[in-house]
This record gives sequence, C-alpha cells and structure tokens, in this order.
Amino acid sequence: MRNIFKVPLVLIFALFLSACSSNGFKADYKLKIEPFTFTNQHHEEVSLEDLKGEVWLGQFVFTNCATVCGPMMVNMTKLQDELIKENVEDYKIVSFTVDPAVDSPEVLQQYLDIFEPADESKWEMLTGYRQDEIAEIAKKSFATIVAPDPNSNQVTHGVNFYLVNRDGNVVKMYNGSMDVQYEDIVKDMKALIKQGT
Repeated sequence: MRNIFKVPLVLIFALFLSACSSNGFKADYKLKIEPFTFTNQHHEEVSLEDLKGEVWLGQFVFTNCATVCGPMMVNMTKLQDELIKENVEDYKIVSFTVDPAVDSPEVLQQYLDIFEPADESKWEMLTGYRQDEIAEIAKKSFATIVAPDPNSNQVTHGVNFYLVNRDGNVVKMYNGSMDVQYEDIVKDMKALIKQGT
C-alpha cells in the first residue's frame, strides 16, 4: 500500500519543482566574455570587472553604418523605454563600436545623442581598442563576426542583442535589428536580475 502513495507524492514534487523553475531564468548559452578595459563616451575606463555584478545588454554598432546600426539603436532605446515602464533599474547597455579608428568618445557621444535615450546613464558606448581586438572579442566572447569591408568604409558585424549575466557570461541572444522580442527581453532581464538578488 505504501508504494501506491509514493507515486503521487513524487509526481506532486516534480510538478512543484517544474513550477518553480518556470518562474526563474533559463540560460540558452554560457559564453564567457574575455576580460577587457575600454573607454566610454565620457573618456572613462570601463572594464569587464566594472560590469561584474550587473546584468547588461551588449551590441555591436558603428556611427558610419549605412544599414542596420540606426535601427538597432532605435530598437535599443525603445527597449530601454519598456524597461523603464516595468520599473527595471539594475542594468547597463554596452555598445561596442566596430570602427574604433573613427569612433572616438566624442563621436560616440554625438551618435548616442541622436537617439535621445530615456536614461543615458545606463549606456556605455565603448571604443579605445584596435580593429583586430574587437574582432577577436566578438568572435571569442560573443560568437559573432566583425570584419571590415575592404571596398568601403563599412564593417560587417552581428545584429544581436546579447544578454550578459552578473558573472560576465552571455546567456541569451536576440535579433536587435528587426522583429525585436521586447516583451521576452524585459521578462528575461527581470528574471535574471531577480535571480541575482
């Protein structure tokens, strides 16, 4: 008789565990970001170590971009509006330029100003590295490409938004140029931030 009652209890316990995990955050990836120290739009040094303990969204853009970067920046500012609506506060937005020879801190600040983000204090527009360095970081840390076009001033790069956890690992990727999953990103960020508290 005791075995008859064990099965329902095991099933109830399993359902309880699955219910708990469904409310939490589930990573799709665990890509460890290589250490870096770069310069932001305010001429301040920003390192991976500085970002530790923060949940952040990363992206690759550049100011002379003739295609996807403008829409990505618009989408990221819209995403920030959604985060503000949901009272999400503990995060950063980190934009790596893929054209560091052109994109000085001043140029990046002017570029950011065009998009009028609701809370600029959350944004780190990073430069201050060589072209080969950002190509290497993109490949090793974000599993994406950064490759200058030899026939123009354009740079090929990924269009994802990368969700990074408090330990400096990429845990999710979302298309940042079209059909942006704003609701999913906000939900994931809230869950990931809650997980770390």
